[in-house]
Amino acid sequence: MTLDSLSEQTGLAVLDHLDRSVSIPVVDGIQAQGDLIVVPRSEASSTAVPSSAVWTDVPPEGVELLRGVAGGNPHTLVADPGTCRWTRGVSEPGGLAIGVFEASATVYLLHPEHGASGCAPGRYVVRRQREYAPGGWGSRLVAD
Repeated sequence: MTLDSLSEQTGLAVLDHLDRSVSIPVVDGIQAQGDLIVVPRSEASSTAVPSSAVWTDVPPEGVELLRGVAGGNPHTLVADPGTCRWTRGVSEPGGLAIGVFEASATVYLLHPEHGASGCAPGRYVVRRQREYAPGGWGSRLVAD
């Protein structure tokens, strides 16, 4: 899958500075995209998904996971029909988890500025990223 074909398939635009002919890498481990980080569920034991969580299928146009604060650009999860489901019904002590998705085929995270990355089939936790604040004053959410 190339960035151009994914953008065309979903109707989601990417910025002109990106090389649309590049093949999108598919990863089965931790990956970050701006202020968002995706962690395999097996490595995120502190994230709980209660049995009452409501799951929804990811539609062809995708699901907006997070919209960047600084630029306002969305991080969108896209998948072929019937291959991925998603829930926001999660809890985590640090409060960084925003949801979990399960994929039976490769799915993609698409962002207008960052391009795209692929997630191999599996179960993943989607979290906000945190960074150390200047001057040693603790941490803050990454603003993308």
